[in-house]
Amino acid sequence: MRNTANAFKTLITFFVLLGTLLVGSIATAEEAKTVLQKGKEVSFDRKKGNCLACHMIAGGDLAGNIGPPLIAMKARFPDKEKLRAQIYDARIANPNTIMIPFGPHGVLTDEEIDKVVEFVYSL
Repeated sequence: MRNTANAFKTLITFFVLLGTLLVGSIATAEEAKTVLQKGKEVSFDRKKGNCLACHMIAGGDLAGNIGPPLIAMKARFPDKEKLRAQIYDARIANPNTIMIPFGPHGVLTDEEIDKVVEFVYSL
């Protein structure tokens, strides 16, 4: 009888933990989706990131062609931190760049830059 009770408690604990993990992963997926959407909004916003002024981005209208198209970004920037550094201040990697230093000039907040990085990295 005691073994049956312990087995039952173990089984209940297992299902509670499994449910917690599933709910947590669903919440995490929704949060990631929200971050990507907000990053896209900032990137496409003509008064904020304005990435479309210079770059072709899938889903964007009136894209520029001054900068490279933003495609295959994980292949181009395997290290996400290098992509963030590029968006934050491209002058560090290339002093002759014409890309706006979004971070130092206060065009975007650190939080906005992080969301843009997540969006661009997903392209």
